[in-house]
Amino acid sequence: MNELRTFVREREWERFHTSKNLAMAIASEAGELLGEYRWIEDGEADAWSRDPENHARVANEAADVGIALLLFCDRIGVDLLDAIPRKIAINRANYPLAASKGRPERPRRGHDG
Repeated sequence: MNELRTFVREREWERFHTSKNLAMAIASEAGELLGEYRWIEDGEADAWSRDPENHARVANEAADVGIALLLFCDRIGVDLLDAIPRKIAINRANYPLAASKGRPERPRRGHDG
């Protein structure tokens, strides 16, 4: 994180890195990552991702998403490595194994079947 902070500080970008702008940067960088997969058939995406040229582009786009997310978390004081296990615990409650295994949708609460 220190290297990333130094990079930003050297360029005097701190004033642009508001929480709103960084949240928007996460979304736009995620869009660029998605753009790499536009028109790739679902069944071909993993193999396409393993091609060295495609892999390099996707890795760069994923890094941009990660950088924006880290800068956002740093700005608002979120320890991402601390927040992740808490969110996994919430997800365990929202997606109990018996109701979720092999199913993509969120289980309905308070309803039978």
